[in-house]
Amino acid sequence: MDSYTDYLKEIEERKEQGLSPKPIDGGELLAEIISQIKDSGHEAREDSLKFLIYNTLPGTTSAAGVKAKFLKEIILGEVEVAEITPAFAFELLSHMKGGPSVEVLLDLALGSDEAIAQEAAAVLKTQVFLYEADTDRLKAAYQQGNPVAADILASYAKAEFFTKLPDVEEEIQVVTYIAAEGDISTDLLSPGNQAHSRSDRELHGKCMISPEAQAEIQELQKAHPGKRVMLIAEKGTMGVGSSRMSGVNNVALWTGKQASPYVPFVNIAPIVAGTNGISPIFLTTVDVTGGIGLDLKNWVKKLDANGKPVLNEAGDPVLEQAYSVATGTVLTINTKKKKLYNGDQELVDISSALTPQKLEFIKAGGSYSVVFGKKLQSFAASTLGVKPEPVFAPSKEISHEGQGLTAVEKIFNKNAVGVTKGAVLHAGSDVRVKVNIVGSQDTTGLMTSQELEAMAATVISPTVDGAYQSGCHTASVWDKKAQANIPRLMKFMHGFGLITARDPKGQYHAMTDVIHKVLNDLTVDDWAIIIGGDSHTRMSKGVAFGADSGTVALALATGEATMPIPESVKVTFKGNLKDHMDFRDVVHATQAQMLKKFGENVFQGRVIEVHIGTLPADQAFTFTDWTAEMKAKASICISQDDTLIESLEIAKSRIQIMIEKGMDNDNQVLQGLVDKANERIKEIKTGIKPALTPDADAKYSAEFVVDLDLIEEPMIADPDVNNEDVSKRYTHDTIRGVSYYGGEKKVDLGFVGSCMVHKGDLKIVAQMLKNLEAEQGKVTFNAPLVVAAPTYNIIDELKAEGDWDILQKYSGFEFNDDAPKGSARTEYENMMYLERPGCNLCMGNQEKAAKGDTVLATSTRLFQGRVVEDSERKKGESLLASTPVVVLSAILGRIPNMDEYKVAVEGIKLTKFAPPREALIS
Repeated sequence: MDSYTDYLKEIEERKEQGLSPKPIDGGELLAEIISQIKDSGHEAREDSLKFLIYNTLPGTTSAAGVKAKFLKEIILGEVEVAEITPAFAFELLSHMKGGPSVEVLLDLALGSDEAIAQEAAAVLKTQVFLYEADTDRLKAAYQQGNPVAADILASYAKAEFFTKLPDVEEEIQVVTYIAAEGDISTDLLSPGNQAHSRSDRELHGKCMISPEAQAEIQELQKAHPGKRVMLIAEKGTMGVGSSRMSGVNNVALWTGKQASPYVPFVNIAPIVAGTNGISPIFLTTVDVTGGIGLDLKNWVKKLDANGKPVLNEAGDPVLEQAYSVATGTVLTINTKKKKLYNGDQELVDISSALTPQKLEFIKAGGSYSVVFGKKLQSFAASTLGVKPEPVFAPSKEISHEGQGLTAVEKIFNKNAVGVTKGAVLHAGSDVRVKVNIVGSQDTTGLMTSQELEAMAATVISPTVDGAYQSGCHTASVWDKKAQANIPRLMKFMHGFGLITARDPKGQYHAMTDVIHKVLNDLTVDDWAIIIGGDSHTRMSKGVAFGADSGTVALALATGEATMPIPESVKVTFKGNLKDHMDFRDVVHATQAQMLKKFGENVFQGRVIEVHIGTLPADQAFTFTDWTAEMKAKASICISQDDTLIESLEIAKSRIQIMIEKGMDNDNQVLQGLVDKANERIKEIKTGIKPALTPDADAKYSAEFVVDLDLIEEPMIADPDVNNEDVSKRYTHDTIRGVSYYGGEKKVDLGFVGSCMVHKGDLKIVAQMLKNLEAEQGKVTFNAPLVVAAPTYNIIDELKAEGDWDILQKYSGFEFNDDAPKGSARTEYENMMYLERPGCNLCMGNQEKAAKGDTVLATSTRLFQGRVVEDSERKKGESLLASTPVVVLSAILGRIPNMDEYKVAVEGIKLTKFAPPREALIS
């Protein structure tokens, strides 16, 4: 009775936190619960029934297997439970999604009892999460003349699992709730410092926005029964930053609909909106849950008599309110007219949120069901030798005769699945594509594993070239939460078929390398499509899309993703970069010059096709990584042939190290990637297939040339925390030169690390220390400097090249893998900290700066509360700059002036970047 007793203890502990019993996923516990149900006189029988019916997770959890078997026994009359009739048992099976439940339903449908077979078939016709083992059984039974199998297949061929669902409501009434003014990051909806609780949906839901906001939402629901609460980013974009399924889950938990009455805390169909729409990654996640994301356009630029924007004193466009969405406003979404109304007044066209494909997601309760449904229909039609019924909206195929292809269009055309033969597709087409590389990170991985269980997936798709489960987001502190969660995650993912950062058997050293760096190495084809569970899945080879944990699960299970081909913005360079400038300054200048030229962010929602050309992948990643903060959908780095070969050779050597560590699996995935890299290098060298380039006559949404001659001084991305316009705070659009600060702005902490740095950055740190030591005799830090190398490979290379010695000399703390930190650091001394490879401060879930600090970092995050939280005395600031600026600022305790900076970097080659010698086009 140990399992149930322990569960009761946990229930009491959760009750003290105001939480319900945790949903059951363990088979051992459920078996004990079922034995208590079978005992008619058992004192816990009533509670046990509730746990079985209402609190057991579906899919492929071990508990789902035990539950499905028990329900089968009831249906066959082997067990009698008064409260669960055979009809109710079938209903419960219908809500279990797949895996063991489908296996049981097939057993019954293909069994000898005709009446039971018909009932089972009726339930099976509503199911879509069938895999090869299931469809093979159906096909074999059909071929043997089984009429029930034929009937089920006929239903699937007509897609009755979809057509018999209720239609989408014509009118959906919503009541508005302004969650914040300005861009809303997913950190507000699902804080990074609560990452450990994401897989516990009820617990994690309590961290959304604030308790006060949660109470206000509940009051709106009471005051407006029958209406849906719509969360709004006023004067901003909803869901910028991380690709966080937990953010959408939290919104759905508070404002959505319960997916099943028998599965607790899994809600779907949230409705969210923003003045400037929804961040692309976040919108994909909304689609996963069958929700709606609206672009309100409720604030517009004020125009003068000549139709030009009126600017304020700061040079920003003056905005005028087109209509109000103040909290408590009742609006109507008309899904047929595809308009938003206030009463009879039409406010805005919302057709982009209600495309035929998105309406299918809404009807089906999420995109997964549509993806699996289409595959199931195709299988059934093929087996029966008939054409599939034209049920689903046809894929949108846009082709412009005589128009060339951008780089992303070329990649999508190469990897497209199920499109018209011979079609050449351009931006705007909706495409199913093969996914080559998939990455799962550790703070979303448990959710990904839950999604895989929920969709009844048990093994990675054989069409995926390689997949990796990281350990970087929990690398800094090996606390009790990490010790409980991470080994379980690694065991699941290893069994599923991923290369895992930690070996469940403990035979190879844990690798806490930053996921993006690993995926950048695993990508050995510039024509690849990469899906990763993080917004910074932005490779400098191929095209990579940051995704929520659910989309990652879908890519792992099916080897595919579905999305529109994005428009592209072409970015090229001219001029010469001055010797004292770092490549990070080129990145910041791109943002600043783009905003100055266009007056708005033309990168948002599009692919940035950046013609870097001369930088190998490690260094080019600094640009592609930043494109997430530019609100781009993705980025593609266009390289010269010799540069791409150099990048692939580096990738090969690093994959080989992983193999030598013992990280390859039974399918020899890593060796397969080395082989693919060798083949790609051969193609480039022989001219059979040069490095990917766009066509000369490709069409772009915009084209932009970065003028390197205009970059005079190091540049800083400033959160501008005291801007009078709240919507202007915490964006990445305020880029300032160091001279703006006059050498006076105090810096409380410096951070060199995360995915934005490469080996060259660590060598710059070492060389600056050597230079200053030679000049001053000794280097003294007036602020703490935290240094976290992105990978162990980099540390090994720095040791071999002699740079690690100077870093060790000035470090007051050096990580020790044999004794990792068990708790997060809360106070810092004025010295250098050599931290374990991983995300460290950038993630915000483990290490943090002291509240109210001004942090200067090489990372990407300047969101409120991410790297540093506010204190009562002042707002926390996370300013972003190049490595040399951060190092010098920590030494001085303030942002340097230009003279100090130039002296500190004299003689150091900060970057080898120069514009490509010739245009990189086909």
